Amino acid sequence: MSANGPPLAPDPPRVFVVDDEAAVRTAVARLLRSMGIEVALFGSPAEFIAAYDPDAPGCLLLDVAMPGLSGLQLQGVLARRGGALPIIFLSGQADVPISVQAMKAGAADFLTKPVAAEVLLAAVRAAFDKDRLARLARAEAAEFGARLASLTPREREVLTHVVAGRLNKQIAGDLGTVEQTVKIHRARVMTKMKVTSVADLVRLVERMRTGTTA
Repeated sequence: MSANGPPLAPDPPRVFVVDDEAAVRTAVARLLRSMGIEVALFGSPAEFIAAYDPDAPGCLLLDVAMPGLSGLQLQGVLARRGGALPIIFLSGQADVPISVQAMKAGAADFLTKPVAAEVLLAAVRAAFDKDRLARLARAEAAEFGARLASLTPREREVLTHVVAGRLNKQIAGDLGTVEQTVKIHRARVMTKMKVTSVADLVRLVERMRTGTTA
């Protein structure tokens, strides 16, 4: 929440276009902007890296063959930095080995120039969805980690037993304590994990284990 009012609206997703051909950048920008999509243009990977903000939502539309760093090399640089932007590759030719390499490295799509407008727009929207879900999952995981970190070692033990379906009496026997103490720890676990039922607690833990979102 800002100091002077309600929380600021999140930044809209943007397509970061990296292509050494000015004509391609212009054409892509014109098409995407006509659909209300925000665009940022870069003439080289180095130019993009200098301005790169890992917190900026959207996707990267990346040419494969460029002077200096290639698109694949930029993909590698971003991966080593922990970059999570979905990447759509654009290639001047249908190069199967390169496309396979790009997709294996996590690319969202691989398109061949000239690309039809509807194909490019569909790829961008899919990449936006992928980025949104990934950011949601990361935020949820961070929140879960913070809640988990607030538990004492004994509360974590109780959490493990509760999720495993153990009853208070059984947990007390396992931990060598009395049932009333387990009840107290269990109530604190529910409060700190911000759930109101055991079913909710189990679902929360399972989502974190599988990496899925609500």
